[in-house]
Amino acid sequence: MTRQAQSDNHKAEAQHFLLPDADISLWPAWLPAGTASELQASLTTDLGWRQEQIRIYGKSVKIPRQQVWMGEPHCSYQYSGVRFAPSPWHPAIEQLCRQLSNTIGRPLNCVLLNLYANGQDHMGWHADNEPELGAAPVIASLSLGATRRFDLQHRTLGHQLQLQLENGSLLLMAGACQQHWQHRLPKQSRVAAARLNLTFRYIMPPP
Repeated sequence: MTRQAQSDNHKAEAQHFLLPDADISLWPAWLPAGTASELQASLTTDLGWRQEQIRIYGKSVKIPRQQVWMGEPHCSYQYSGVRFAPSPWHPAIEQLCRQLSNTIGRPLNCVLLNLYANGQDHMGWHADNEPELGAAPVIASLSLGATRRFDLQHRTLGHQLQLQLENGSLLLMAGACQQHWQHRLPKQSRVAAARLNLTFRYIMPPP
């Protein structure tokens, strides 16, 4: 990533949302659009994407997207009854991880990458509340490619938030968000282009 791109990152202004039980911020242009598009093209080609199978109601089904789990060697991760071992860092993603940590002032050491081929690929309502992430995980979500709608809803209070996540945008979900809120990426039939999403997290090293 160029020095100019790094400089532009520091100029990006965050939007902060006043919501109960959550700390949510959005940087609409954390990465310049050109840099984000180049990164998307590189990662789409370079990484070993897989369409994983998970267990839902006792049945094994393929998820409607492709994934890569990456990070420090200790950062294994379990989701829907399947444990994922991390791939080694891709140099560009490791650099992004360091920059994101500087932006949000929190440590990060692993990332789940989701590749959505078009608006038919999606993710249903869920929370990133796996035990490995701790009681109040910080999720830094970087979007590359097509603009997609992102929905959040409070589990009990009825509050909702709908965001348009654009190419190069950074969404931060922190505080008690994963305990009290769910989020999803719904289907959008009119979206024909691909979106790549990188959700950076932190898993405590073993003692």
